[in-house]
Amino acid sequence: MCGHAGFAFRDTRRVIDPRVLSRMGDTISHRGPDDEGIWTQQGCPVGAVFRRLSIIDLEGGHQPIPNEEGDVVVLVNGEIYNFQSLRADLEKRGHRFRTHSDAEVVVHLYEEHGAAVAEHLVGMFAFAIIDLRGAAPRVVIGRDRLGIKPMYFINGQDGLAWASEPKALLALGKDGPGDKQGSFAGEARQMRAPALLDYLMRGFIGSEESAWSGISRLRPGCTLTWDGASSEGPKIERYWDLPMDLRGEASQAEVLEWTDRVVSDRLVADVPLGAFLSGGIDSSAVVTSMAERMEEPVVACSVGFQEKSHDELGIAKQTAKALGAVHHTEVLHDDPRLALDVLPWFYDEPLADPSTVPTYLVSKMAREHVTVALSGDGGDETFGGYRRYVHDVAENSLRRSIGSPGRALAGALGSLWPRLEHGPRFLRGKTFLTNVAGDPAEAYFQSVSILSRDEAFELLAPELRASLGGYSPFLEFEAHYNRIEADCPLYRAQYADFHTYLTDQILAKVDRASMAVSLEVRVPLLDHRFVERFANLPAHQKVTGGKAKHIFRESLRSRLSTEVLDGAKRGFDTPLDGWIRGALRAEVHAAVKALPGDWFDTDKLARLLQEHDSGARNHGRILWSLFVLERWRARHQVRGITG
Repeated sequence: MCGHAGFAFRDTRRVIDPRVLSRMGDTISHRGPDDEGIWTQQGCPVGAVFRRLSIIDLEGGHQPIPNEEGDVVVLVNGEIYNFQSLRADLEKRGHRFRTHSDAEVVVHLYEEHGAAVAEHLVGMFAFAIIDLRGAAPRVVIGRDRLGIKPMYFINGQDGLAWASEPKALLALGKDGPGDKQGSFAGEARQMRAPALLDYLMRGFIGSEESAWSGISRLRPGCTLTWDGASSEGPKIERYWDLPMDLRGEASQAEVLEWTDRVVSDRLVADVPLGAFLSGGIDSSAVVTSMAERMEEPVVACSVGFQEKSHDELGIAKQTAKALGAVHHTEVLHDDPRLALDVLPWFYDEPLADPSTVPTYLVSKMAREHVTVALSGDGGDETFGGYRRYVHDVAENSLRRSIGSPGRALAGALGSLWPRLEHGPRFLRGKTFLTNVAGDPAEAYFQSVSILSRDEAFELLAPELRASLGGYSPFLEFEAHYNRIEADCPLYRAQYADFHTYLTDQILAKVDRASMAVSLEVRVPLLDHRFVERFANLPAHQKVTGGKAKHIFRESLRSRLSTEVLDGAKRGFDTPLDGWIRGALRAEVHAAVKALPGDWFDTDKLARLLQEHDSGARNHGRILWSLFVLERWRARHQVRGITG
């Protein structure tokens, strides 16, 4: 697991300054503390820097890696799990290898297949390839199918720049290729206004554009080709997507066979390897499969919480004992003050998920024992494991049964029902009635949003509100939701989550938290072959009888205890209300009051604080979002906001 960055000028007379590359590399040194590689070539207007966390071929895996002639160079962040079979085939074709690194197969695959190289890779990766064989340099960057590894870029007037994290691009300054407005240093430290609305509504920033003006995000399953000889912009192509239609049922034996296969593929490492283990189904399934495939005991890392409503440590201990695992445990005393200074540096786009704090602490604890950890992330998206999927299935079933007249009646009742979402549960009918009456895509989007568009707009300064016009993050979400050809609302919701929530919140959270402590996290349940087989199963194999993850749960009956399989789903939560009313109260108040008046309606923000402090309303989620936003703004010296 590593990080890399670089830039390429159109003007072949431009000279690459290695000091700029080193500065970019320094910002992502946490991603690769073991080694630095800077690549430049005399007379070449392209340069790159690589920071390495050594996992495979510790002695010989130095990057960047050239081909035999030195005219194609590759940088790869991540792991290629099928590299051994790829290497054997490439050697038969006459390619000569100088290392035992998995990354070296990419440069030779590119010689064979060009930009289609990504289609042959199984793994998590974000690569950059510098091709000097033509009249002018060409750069190809690519990202794995599910977006496990990040990749950002600038398409500027002067050229192209790329990096594993935005902070490396911000380090370019005036020495870099510049953005569309000219001086990259002057313009890119502004936040995009649409990104702010996106953040307020969903708690993260998705789409192709990042939080930063001029910095784009390469989407999962895509490659970008930039040709220095062409006056046109870079060519972005999608090489993979989830299936568009449903497929036949899966057997329990097939689920187990695939689980063991993808776990086995991720057990190759030349450093200590272990796993995260909670009391949940997904991580327990991964650790159990590891135990059956490893000669030595599995090193399992688990954390508990003081709040018993969130604690699964007891169940994790039972699972570890049954497997004979070497079990490291720790009860977390959540330190919300990490959100003040430490986390804003690593999360260089604002992310409102409060579980960033325990995720960082879990990773930090695990790094004391292993360098690589397998996790169970992705099981909920693949097998329909979230509670909201169960609710969505029920709502859609009711929509079908009551028909148009019933939906019209539900809408009328919803308009009359008082908004009592913070009252007793039996009085919280407005959202349910409105959802049943409304469009399925919009209803599901509302269920995964922190604020509605109207609620978010109320918080913005009038001028900023006017500049956003008709923009809504829902439009992109709706496009994903409706892209599926199958008439299955559950799979539509899963598909939209794969393209938004999973990559831009869950995977971004885990990548930044683990890389902050130089820990590699592998996610077997997000192997693209596994996802292709099971994500689009018929709905009844995912949600049945009011329970989620049906086929996965039942297939594991022979391996896991009933406590794991049938226990309540707790999630990786935090005592958010306690933080805001207690340990962080002064800091939250100061942060909310420091937010710029040309971004927000300060009177509305003051009202949020007053209502929350008095107990009249619980605004914990949005106050946390605002707190994180301000800490990010201050830490990265954001200079303003732009459309």
